Amino acid sequence: MPDIDENVDVAIIGAGPAGLTAAYLLTKKGYSVTVIEKDPTYVGGISRTVELNGFRFDIGGHRFFSKSKEVVDLWNEILPDDFIQRPRMSRIYYEGKFYSYPLRAFEALWNLGVWRSTLCMASFAKARLMPNRNVRSFQDWTVNAFGHKLFSIFFKTYTEKVWGMPCDEMSADWAAQRIKGLSLWGAVMDGLKRSLGLNKRPNDGMETKTLLESFRYPRLGPGMMWEAARDSVVAGGNKVLMAHSLKQIARDDTTGQWQMIAQSPDGDVLLKAAHVISSAPMRELAGRIHPLPATLGNAMELKYRDFLTVALMIRSDDLFPDNWIYIHDPKVQVGRIQNFRSWSPEMVPDPALACVGLEYFCFEGDGLWSASDDELIALAKREMAILGLCDPNDVVGGAVVRQEKAYPVYDDDYAANVLAMRSELEELYPSLHLVGRNGMHRYNNQDHAMMTAMLTVRNIEAGQRLFDTWAVNEDAEYHEAGEGGEEAMDQKAALGSLRLVPSRLKAA
Repeated sequence: MPDIDENVDVAIIGAGPAGLTAAYLLTKKGYSVTVIEKDPTYVGGISRTVELNGFRFDIGGHRFFSKSKEVVDLWNEILPDDFIQRPRMSRIYYEGKFYSYPLRAFEALWNLGVWRSTLCMASFAKARLMPNRNVRSFQDWTVNAFGHKLFSIFFKTYTEKVWGMPCDEMSADWAAQRIKGLSLWGAVMDGLKRSLGLNKRPNDGMETKTLLESFRYPRLGPGMMWEAARDSVVAGGNKVLMAHSLKQIARDDTTGQWQMIAQSPDGDVLLKAAHVISSAPMRELAGRIHPLPATLGNAMELKYRDFLTVALMIRSDDLFPDNWIYIHDPKVQVGRIQNFRSWSPEMVPDPALACVGLEYFCFEGDGLWSASDDELIALAKREMAILGLCDPNDVVGGAVVRQEKAYPVYDDDYAANVLAMRSELEELYPSLHLVGRNGMHRYNNQDHAMMTAMLTVRNIEAGQRLFDTWAVNEDAEYHEAGEGGEEAMDQKAALGSLRLVPSRLKAA
């Protein structure tokens, strides 16, 4: 039997942005809440900040920007005095040169040199004159838009590093969504006009997507936000149990109450709750529900892309001013490199040292994931030397941070698998609520994960499913309405579109 028996209104699985947003709001409303988190040290999930000897590492890079006023207001409420304004800069790094991101075609052609630029333009002309009429893949679409030469330099390598599948096996729909609005010919003409002083409008390389010139950021990293949320939950009389992982969850059909066992090195805890909010990966949740759901097989087929950061402390000034750079060079495995001081000067305690994070995308259990920390630090040093970004002899320290299940994978069957489990849970267990990126197997941002939790809290408070949390997507904006202190959200705005991610093509 579990060592501790607790009764609460709501039990929450996972202390990431979604789980802690729900816990924070429920605590404010007077509910009794217990959160379980399997990490022994950090809250925030993929939005945590890892600290080592005063150095702080942001896992993936998190700009605090949202279209939702409600999300921004909540950030300000949780962390009122610790936001700083930071300049936004991200570029592509290829063969020793920096290129604007999103790509500015005129600049790119200039940097590539006369001969290679000529080949790029010839390749582009060929694509325009003889386009592929049977566009199925990411590669088909991008080659048609830019020519094979530019595709191979600026799209192929990085995309395949991130997603772990060849570009000719990815859906063309993803390319159309991610690269929409960028015309090579339009960008070249725009560059020529600028060089002649005929066009002085700010240019980010994309007419349809305006990138921020600056953004807000917690001075000690994104984990600062979620540590403050946790502290508020605890100060409100509720609990956040670290190093506690979900062992089993079952619903008592007689009382309608949930019984959840959380295990830890110090013993098990039995939580009894009227509602459960889960931000755990759907695959993990399915395997722990008792009795097992009929859709367990569907959930077990869900896949994830994993991620690790190798942080290097380097005896040097900052190596580049960007928040991060995208590495398009096929000679190295690293996909992106963060400059932690560019996120916040307080992330790096020693002004004589630069601190960068090399990001590697992988699958749990493959060679990268299974390598030792020493092997990964040695790899990172070698790759920095190959890229010409630093001398390995100047590296004075290193650390490795692993993040499992960083990106839900959208394969051929994911949608059917998610729908099967979602439908069964909604029918049988309306008081079990799924939230967040992994909880819903949705590739969403931090603010979208928070919004799914905010809507869930409103559903719990109302005692019915007023809001469709599955409608939250990257283009959604929510607006408050109502009279007499009532709060309501415009659900129609959330129904527009899903955020597209690469999906593998079905066999012909």
